Amino acid sequence: MRNELPERLLLRRENPRRTSFLELFVDLGFIFALTRLSRALLDDPSLNGGLQVSLMLAALWWVWFVTAWSADWFDPRAPLIVALLLWVMFGGLLMAAAVPSTFDGHAMVFAIAYVSIHLGRAAILIPALRGHPLQLRSLRVAVWFAISGVLWVVGAAVAPAREVLWALALVLEYSVARLRWPFPGLGRGTWPEFQVNGSHLSERYQQIFIIALGELILISGVAYSNSGLDRESTVAFALAFVTAVALARLYLVPAGARLGARIEAEGPPGSRLALLAGYLHLVMIAGVLATSVAMEMTIDDPGAHDAGQLTVGVIGPALFLTARICLAAVVDGGRPLARLIGVPAIIVGGLATSKLSQVSNSAAVAGVLLLIVLVDAMPGLRRFARQLGGDDASDQRRHG
Repeated sequence: MRNELPERLLLRRENPRRTSFLELFVDLGFIFALTRLSRALLDDPSLNGGLQVSLMLAALWWVWFVTAWSADWFDPRAPLIVALLLWVMFGGLLMAAAVPSTFDGHAMVFAIAYVSIHLGRAAILIPALRGHPLQLRSLRVAVWFAISGVLWVVGAAVAPAREVLWALALVLEYSVARLRWPFPGLGRGTWPEFQVNGSHLSERYQQIFIIALGELILISGVAYSNSGLDRESTVAFALAFVTAVALARLYLVPAGARLGARIEAEGPPGSRLALLAGYLHLVMIAGVLATSVAMEMTIDDPGAHDAGQLTVGVIGPALFLTARICLAAVVDGGRPLARLIGVPAIIVGGLATSKLSQVSNSAAVAGVLLLIVLVDAMPGLRRFARQLGGDDASDQRRHG
Protein backbone atom coordinates (compact mmCIF):
# COMPACT_ATOMS: atom_id res chain seq x y z
CA MET A 1 0.00 0.00 0.00
CA ARG A 2 1.41 3.38 -1.02
CA ASN A 3 2.35 5.73 1.83
CA GLU A 4 0.90 9.17 1.02
CA LEU A 5 2.21 10.83 4.18
CA PRO A 6 5.49 12.11 2.63
CA GLU A 7 3.53 14.06 0.00
CA ARG A 8 1.52 15.74 2.75
CA LEU A 9 4.66 16.60 4.72
CA LEU A 10 6.99 17.76 1.97
CA LEU A 11 6.90 21.17 0.33
CA ARG A 12 7.26 21.59 -3.41
CA ARG A 13 10.82 22.81 -3.93
CA GLU A 14 9.84 25.32 -6.61
CA ASN A 15 7.37 27.14 -4.36
CA PRO A 16 8.41 30.35 -2.58
CA ARG A 17 9.19 29.65 1.07
CA ARG A 18 8.86 32.17 3.88
CA THR A 19 9.66 31.63 7.52
CA SER A 20 6.64 30.36 9.43
CA PHE A 21 5.36 31.64 12.76
CA LEU A 22 6.25 28.28 14.32
CA GLU A 23 9.89 28.53 13.22
CA LEU A 24 10.13 31.99 14.79
CA PHE A 25 8.49 30.64 17.93
CA VAL A 26 11.10 27.88 18.15
CA ASP A 27 13.82 30.53 17.83
CA LEU A 28 12.69 31.97 21.17
CA GLY A 29 14.45 29.05 22.80
CA PHE A 30 17.71 30.18 21.23
CA ILE A 31 17.29 33.60 22.88
CA PHE A 32 17.19 31.87 26.26
CA ALA A 33 20.20 29.75 25.33
CA LEU A 34 22.28 32.79 24.37
CA THR A 35 21.48 34.56 27.64
CA ARG A 36 22.57 31.46 29.59
CA LEU A 37 25.76 31.15 27.55
CA SER A 38 26.66 34.81 28.05
CA ARG A 39 26.09 34.41 31.79
CA ALA A 40 28.36 31.35 31.86
CA LEU A 41 31.11 33.23 30.03
CA LEU A 42 30.66 36.26 32.28
CA ASP A 43 31.11 34.05 35.34
CA ASP A 44 34.27 32.50 33.90
CA PRO A 45 35.94 34.48 31.08
CA SER A 46 39.11 32.38 31.37
CA LEU A 47 40.47 30.19 28.58
CA ASN A 48 38.85 27.11 30.13
CA GLY A 49 35.54 28.92 30.56
CA GLY A 50 35.68 30.09 26.96
CA LEU A 51 36.32 26.54 25.76
CA GLN A 52 33.36 25.19 27.70
CA VAL A 53 31.03 27.90 26.42
CA SER A 54 32.28 27.27 22.87
CA LEU A 55 31.40 23.57 23.14
CA MET A 56 27.92 24.32 24.44
CA LEU A 57 27.34 27.01 21.81
CA ALA A 58 28.46 24.64 19.01
CA ALA A 59 26.02 21.98 20.28
CA LEU A 60 23.11 24.41 20.57
CA TRP A 61 23.91 25.87 17.15
CA TRP A 62 23.94 22.39 15.62
CA VAL A 63 20.48 21.76 17.04
CA TRP A 64 19.23 25.01 15.50
CA PHE A 65 21.00 24.48 12.18
CA VAL A 66 19.97 20.86 11.56
CA THR A 67 16.41 21.75 12.51
CA ALA A 68 16.37 24.78 10.17
CA TRP A 69 17.77 22.62 7.36
CA SER A 70 15.20 19.88 7.95
CA ALA A 71 12.30 22.31 8.30
CA ASP A 72 13.22 23.77 4.92
CA TRP A 73 11.90 20.58 3.30
CA PHE A 74 8.67 20.18 5.26
CA ASP A 75 5.36 21.96 5.60
CA PRO A 76 5.42 23.62 9.05
CA ARG A 77 1.61 23.42 9.14
CA ALA A 78 1.62 19.61 9.10
CA PRO A 79 0.78 18.27 12.60
CA LEU A 80 3.74 15.88 12.56
CA ILE A 81 6.17 18.71 11.75
CA VAL A 82 4.59 20.92 14.42
CA ALA A 83 5.22 18.11 16.93
CA LEU A 84 8.79 17.75 15.67
CA LEU A 85 9.60 21.44 16.04
CA LEU A 86 8.06 21.63 19.50
CA TRP A 87 10.09 18.56 20.51
CA VAL A 88 13.26 20.30 19.36
CA MET A 89 12.30 23.50 21.17
CA PHE A 90 11.66 21.72 24.47
CA GLY A 91 14.92 19.81 24.24
CA GLY A 92 16.78 23.02 23.43
CA LEU A 93 15.25 24.71 26.48
CA LEU A 94 16.47 21.83 28.65
CA MET A 95 19.96 22.22 27.23
CA ALA A 96 19.87 25.98 27.79
CA ALA A 97 18.65 25.57 31.37
CA ALA A 98 21.58 23.25 32.08
CA VAL A 99 24.20 25.60 30.59
CA PRO A 100 25.28 27.40 33.81
CA SER A 101 25.95 24.10 35.58
CA THR A 102 26.70 21.76 32.69
CA PHE A 103 30.30 21.28 33.80
CA ASP A 104 29.42 21.34 37.51
CA GLY A 105 26.89 18.55 37.86
CA HIS A 106 24.26 18.73 35.11
CA ALA A 107 26.28 17.46 32.17
CA MET A 108 23.98 14.45 31.75
CA VAL A 109 20.91 16.69 31.38
CA PHE A 110 22.66 18.64 28.62
CA ALA A 111 23.92 15.51 26.84
CA ILE A 112 20.70 13.48 27.07
CA ALA A 113 18.63 16.44 25.84
CA TYR A 114 21.00 16.96 22.91
CA VAL A 115 21.03 13.31 21.84
CA SER A 116 17.26 13.00 22.34
CA ILE A 117 16.60 15.95 20.06
CA HIS A 118 18.49 14.40 17.15
CA LEU A 119 17.33 10.81 17.64
CA GLY A 120 13.79 11.97 18.34
CA ARG A 121 13.78 13.84 15.03
CA ALA A 122 14.79 10.62 13.30
CA ALA A 123 12.15 8.61 15.19
CA ILE A 124 9.48 10.96 13.86
CA LEU A 125 10.71 11.34 10.28
CA ILE A 126 11.91 7.83 9.36
CA PRO A 127 8.50 6.10 9.73
CA ALA A 128 6.70 9.08 8.19
CA LEU A 129 8.94 8.98 5.10
CA ARG A 130 8.45 5.25 4.47
CA GLY A 131 8.71 4.56 0.75
CA HIS A 132 10.21 7.97 -0.02
CA PRO A 133 13.90 8.46 -1.05
CA LEU A 134 14.38 10.95 1.80
CA GLN A 135 13.86 8.15 4.31
CA LEU A 136 17.35 6.88 3.55
CA ARG A 137 18.76 10.37 4.10
CA SER A 138 17.15 10.55 7.53
CA LEU A 139 18.42 7.05 8.35
CA ARG A 140 22.04 7.97 7.53
CA VAL A 141 21.83 11.08 9.69
CA ALA A 142 20.27 9.10 12.55
CA VAL A 143 23.01 6.48 12.50
CA TRP A 144 25.73 9.11 12.82
CA PHE A 145 23.91 10.90 15.63
CA ALA A 146 23.56 7.55 17.43
CA ILE A 147 27.34 7.06 17.14
CA SER A 148 28.17 10.57 18.32
CA GLY A 149 25.53 10.19 21.04
CA VAL A 150 27.75 7.58 22.72
CA LEU A 151 30.51 10.21 22.98
CA TRP A 152 28.07 12.73 24.44
CA VAL A 153 26.74 10.37 27.11
CA VAL A 154 30.13 8.92 28.05
CA GLY A 155 31.55 12.43 28.21
CA ALA A 156 28.76 13.47 30.56
CA ALA A 157 29.50 10.49 32.81
CA VAL A 158 33.31 10.84 32.79
CA ALA A 159 34.12 14.39 33.91
CA PRO A 160 37.91 14.32 33.28
CA ALA A 161 37.37 13.42 29.61
CA ARG A 162 34.24 15.52 29.07
CA GLU A 163 35.68 18.39 27.03
CA VAL A 164 37.72 16.04 24.84
CA LEU A 165 34.86 13.61 24.13
CA TRP A 166 32.34 16.36 23.45
CA ALA A 167 34.77 18.13 21.15
CA LEU A 168 35.32 14.86 19.26
CA ALA A 169 31.55 14.38 18.96
CA LEU A 170 31.10 17.86 17.50
CA VAL A 171 34.01 17.45 15.08
CA LEU A 172 32.52 14.14 13.95
CA GLU A 173 29.05 15.61 13.41
CA TYR A 174 30.21 18.72 11.60
CA SER A 175 32.60 16.69 9.41
CA VAL A 176 30.18 13.96 8.31
CA ALA A 177 27.63 16.63 7.43
CA ARG A 178 30.16 18.18 5.05
CA LEU A 179 30.78 14.69 3.62
CA ARG A 180 26.99 14.19 3.19
CA TRP A 181 26.63 11.64 6.00
CA PRO A 182 28.31 8.61 4.33
CA PHE A 183 27.88 5.22 5.99
CA PRO A 184 28.81 1.68 4.88
CA GLY A 185 25.81 -0.10 3.39
CA LEU A 186 23.75 3.10 3.28
CA GLY A 187 25.93 5.02 0.85
CA ARG A 188 26.46 8.76 0.74
CA GLY A 189 23.82 11.42 0.25
CA THR A 190 23.68 13.44 -2.96
CA TRP A 191 23.56 17.23 -3.05
CA PRO A 192 20.02 17.20 -4.52
CA GLU A 193 18.94 15.28 -1.39
CA PHE A 194 20.19 18.20 0.70
CA GLN A 195 19.14 21.01 -1.61
CA VAL A 196 17.66 23.93 0.27
CA ASN A 197 15.55 26.93 -0.60
CA GLY A 198 18.22 29.61 -0.68
CA SER A 199 15.97 32.55 0.12
CA HIS A 200 14.37 30.73 3.06
CA LEU A 201 17.62 29.54 4.63
CA SER A 202 19.28 32.91 4.09
CA GLU A 203 16.32 34.54 5.83
CA ARG A 204 16.66 32.09 8.71
CA TYR A 205 20.35 32.99 9.06
CA GLN A 206 19.49 36.68 9.19
CA GLN A 207 16.81 36.07 11.80
CA ILE A 208 19.04 34.07 14.10
CA PHE A 209 21.82 36.65 13.74
CA ILE A 210 19.35 39.39 14.72
CA ILE A 211 18.50 37.30 17.78
CA ALA A 212 22.20 37.24 18.70
CA LEU A 213 22.35 41.03 18.32
CA GLY A 214 19.17 41.26 20.36
CA GLU A 215 20.93 39.39 23.17
CA LEU A 216 23.74 41.97 23.06
CA ILE A 217 21.23 44.82 23.33
CA LEU A 218 19.20 43.04 26.02
CA ILE A 219 22.21 42.27 28.21
CA SER A 220 23.60 45.79 27.75
CA GLY A 221 20.24 47.35 28.56
CA VAL A 222 19.79 45.29 31.72
CA ALA A 223 23.34 46.08 32.86
CA TYR A 224 22.80 49.79 32.24
CA SER A 225 19.45 49.77 34.04
CA ASN A 226 21.17 48.26 37.09
CA SER A 227 24.18 50.59 36.93
CA GLY A 228 22.68 53.69 38.47
CA LEU A 229 22.64 55.48 35.09
CA ASP A 230 25.75 57.49 35.92
CA ARG A 231 27.80 59.28 33.27
CA GLU A 232 30.47 56.59 32.81
CA SER A 233 27.88 53.81 32.47
CA THR A 234 25.93 55.93 30.00
CA VAL A 235 29.04 56.30 27.85
CA ALA A 236 29.60 52.53 28.04
CA PHE A 237 25.97 51.87 27.09
CA ALA A 238 26.28 54.24 24.13
CA LEU A 239 29.39 52.32 23.01
CA ALA A 240 27.41 49.05 23.24
CA PHE A 241 24.72 50.55 21.03
CA VAL A 242 27.26 51.80 18.46
CA THR A 243 28.89 48.37 18.45
CA ALA A 244 25.56 46.60 17.87
CA VAL A 245 24.67 48.95 15.01
CA ALA A 246 28.10 48.47 13.41
CA LEU A 247 27.88 44.68 13.65
CA ALA A 248 24.40 44.72 12.09
CA ARG A 249 25.59 46.92 9.21
CA LEU A 250 28.72 44.87 8.62
CA TYR A 251 26.70 41.65 8.61
CA LEU A 252 24.07 42.69 6.11
CA VAL A 253 26.18 44.64 3.60
CA PRO A 254 27.11 43.52 1.07
CA ALA A 255 27.10 39.71 0.90
CA GLY A 256 24.55 39.14 3.68
CA ALA A 257 21.78 40.24 1.35
CA ARG A 258 23.05 38.13 -1.58
CA LEU A 259 23.58 34.76 0.10
CA GLY A 260 20.13 33.41 -0.80
CA ALA A 261 20.41 34.39 -4.47
CA ARG A 262 23.83 32.76 -4.72
CA ILE A 263 22.57 29.50 -3.20
CA GLU A 264 19.64 29.46 -5.62
CA ALA A 265 21.86 30.24 -8.61
CA GLU A 266 24.11 27.24 -7.93
CA GLY A 267 21.22 24.74 -7.76
CA PRO A 268 21.85 21.51 -5.79
CA PRO A 269 25.60 22.25 -5.32
CA GLY A 270 24.48 25.43 -3.55
CA SER A 271 23.87 23.19 -0.53
CA ARG A 272 27.62 23.20 0.06
CA LEU A 273 27.58 26.99 0.24
CA ALA A 274 24.57 26.89 2.57
CA LEU A 275 26.39 24.46 4.87
CA LEU A 276 29.58 26.54 4.87
CA ALA A 277 27.50 29.63 5.62
CA GLY A 278 26.09 27.74 8.62
CA TYR A 279 29.59 27.10 9.98
CA LEU A 280 30.55 30.75 9.45
CA HIS A 281 27.38 31.96 11.17
CA LEU A 282 28.36 29.91 14.21
CA VAL A 283 31.65 31.82 14.36
CA MET A 284 29.91 35.17 13.87
CA ILE A 285 27.40 34.44 16.62
CA ALA A 286 30.24 33.36 18.91
CA GLY A 287 31.85 36.72 18.20
CA VAL A 288 28.65 38.62 19.03
CA LEU A 289 28.22 36.58 22.22
CA ALA A 290 31.75 37.43 23.39
CA THR A 291 31.17 41.07 22.50
CA SER A 292 27.96 41.20 24.56
CA VAL A 293 29.81 39.82 27.58
CA ALA A 294 32.56 42.42 27.17
CA MET A 295 30.00 45.23 26.93
CA GLU A 296 28.17 44.03 30.04
CA MET A 297 31.42 43.99 32.00
CA THR A 298 32.19 47.50 30.76
CA ILE A 299 28.78 48.90 31.70
CA ASP A 300 28.92 47.26 35.14
CA ASP A 301 32.25 48.90 35.97
CA PRO A 302 33.52 51.27 33.25
CA GLY A 303 36.61 52.41 35.11
CA ALA A 304 37.89 48.95 36.07
CA HIS A 305 40.75 47.12 34.43
CA ASP A 306 40.02 43.47 33.71
CA ALA A 307 42.07 41.13 31.54
CA GLY A 308 39.01 38.96 30.90
CA GLN A 309 37.04 41.90 29.54
CA LEU A 310 39.93 42.89 27.30
CA THR A 311 40.25 39.34 25.97
CA VAL A 312 36.61 38.75 25.10
CA GLY A 313 36.22 42.37 23.97
CA VAL A 314 38.93 41.92 21.34
CA ILE A 315 38.34 38.28 20.39
CA GLY A 316 34.58 38.76 19.90
CA PRO A 317 34.65 41.46 17.18
CA ALA A 318 37.74 39.89 15.58
CA LEU A 319 35.96 36.52 15.30
CA PHE A 320 32.87 38.14 13.84
CA LEU A 321 34.82 40.16 11.30
CA THR A 322 36.98 37.20 10.23
CA ALA A 323 33.96 34.98 9.60
CA ARG A 324 32.18 37.83 7.84
CA ILE A 325 35.16 38.31 5.50
CA CYS A 326 35.11 34.58 4.71
CA LEU A 327 31.38 34.70 3.98
CA ALA A 328 31.87 37.58 1.55
CA ALA A 329 34.67 35.64 -0.14
CA VAL A 330 32.56 32.51 -0.71
CA VAL A 331 29.40 34.41 -1.74
CA ASP A 332 30.83 36.80 -4.31
CA GLY A 333 34.63 36.59 -4.09
CA GLY A 334 34.80 39.93 -2.29
CA ARG A 335 37.77 40.77 -0.08
CA PRO A 336 36.99 44.26 1.27
CA LEU A 337 40.25 45.92 2.25
CA ALA A 338 38.76 47.88 5.15
CA ARG A 339 37.55 44.68 6.82
CA LEU A 340 40.82 42.86 6.17
CA ILE A 341 42.70 45.69 7.85
CA GLY A 342 40.02 45.88 10.54
CA VAL A 343 40.88 42.53 12.15
CA PRO A 344 44.50 43.41 13.02
CA ALA A 345 43.35 46.97 13.84
CA ILE A 346 40.99 45.62 16.51
CA ILE A 347 43.78 43.53 18.00
CA VAL A 348 46.23 46.47 17.95
CA GLY A 349 43.57 48.73 19.47
CA GLY A 350 43.02 46.22 22.26
CA LEU A 351 46.74 45.94 22.96
CA ALA A 352 47.17 49.71 22.88
CA THR A 353 44.49 50.14 25.56
CA SER A 354 45.45 47.08 27.62
CA LYS A 355 46.63 49.25 30.52
CA LEU A 356 43.61 51.53 30.40
CA SER A 357 40.05 51.20 31.69
CA GLN A 358 37.41 48.87 30.29
CA VAL A 359 35.51 51.76 28.71
CA SER A 360 38.69 52.76 26.85
CA ASN A 361 39.04 49.21 25.46
CA SER A 362 35.42 49.22 24.33
CA ALA A 363 35.78 52.69 22.78
CA ALA A 364 38.80 51.57 20.75
CA VAL A 365 36.99 48.50 19.39
CA ALA A 366 33.79 50.43 18.66
CA GLY A 367 35.83 53.11 16.92
CA VAL A 368 37.48 50.58 14.61
CA LEU A 369 34.13 48.97 13.75
CA LEU A 370 32.55 52.35 13.06
CA LEU A 371 35.49 53.36 10.87
CA ILE A 372 35.09 50.17 8.81
CA VAL A 373 31.39 50.95 8.34
CA LEU A 374 32.21 54.47 7.16
CA VAL A 375 34.91 53.29 4.73
CA ASP A 376 32.51 50.63 3.38
CA ALA A 377 29.90 53.32 2.79
CA MET A 378 32.24 55.71 0.93
CA PRO A 379 31.80 54.20 -2.58
CA GLY A 380 28.04 54.51 -2.22
CA LEU A 381 28.34 58.05 -0.95
CA ARG A 382 30.58 58.97 -3.87
CA ARG A 383 28.09 57.47 -6.34
CA PHE A 384 25.27 59.36 -4.65
CA ALA A 385 27.27 62.60 -4.87
CA ARG A 386 27.97 62.02 -8.56
CA GLN A 387 24.27 61.39 -9.18
CA LEU A 388 23.41 64.61 -7.38
CA GLY A 389 26.04 66.46 -9.38
CA GLY A 390 24.70 65.05 -12.62
CA ASP A 391 21.15 65.99 -11.71
CA ASP A 392 22.24 69.50 -10.76
CA ALA A 393 24.12 69.89 -14.02
CA SER A 394 21.08 68.68 -15.98
CA ASP A 395 18.87 71.17 -14.14
CA GLN A 396 21.29 73.97 -14.93
CA ARG A 397 21.34 73.05 -18.60
CA ARG A 398 17.55 72.88 -18.72
CA HIS A 399 17.13 76.22 -16.99
CA GLY A 400 20.13 77.94 -18.62
